Amino acid sequence: MTPTSLTIALPLIVTLGYVALCVVSPFGDCRKCKGFGYALKTDRRGRLRPGKTCRRCRGDRKRIRVGRHLFNVAARLHRDGTR
Repeated sequence: MTPTSLTIALPLIVTLGYVALCVVSPFGDCRKCKGFGYALKTDRRGRLRPGKTCRRCRGDRKRIRVGRHLFNVAARLHRDGTR
């Protein structure tokens, strides 16, 4: 492969891979609480304890991926524009 075709192919492969991930699994773990649903705290002995409920995911542990959110916005815009 020439360097030019490699620089064109690599971002295309990465983009198509992310699109496939958003189609197969539209929800990913919350980045703030890492999928626990709450913040981890330590008590005086150093043991991990559940803290407050995560404000970002509201304890659901999952958040919609950025790519899926953009797809939903575009689909809603197209649907509302063609009515």
